Amino acid sequence: MHETYILYSESKDRYYVGSTSVGVIKRVERHNAGWSRSTKSGIPWLIKYVETFATKSEALARERHIKRQKSRRYIEELIHSDSNEWTEE
Repeated sequence: MHETYILYSESKDRYYVGSTSVGVIKRVERHNAGWSRSTKSGIPWLIKYVETFATKSEALARERHIKRQKSRRYIEELIHSDSNEWTEE
């Protein structure tokens, strides 16, 4: 299972788009532990959106597609859409 995800940092008021094959929870734990230079300053990160794919190439393609939009509005529409698989408990 491969996932494309969107995280949000309240302190930076910024979204981060990524993909993973280790599971979103584990990947976010790594982001929040400071493993990634590009997300270290935005800790803590909250999961806002997740899509699941059968292959790594599909997940990476979706990540690139979202990033190419260069649009906060597009990201926020995705987060609030019915296709959002992620629900915070």
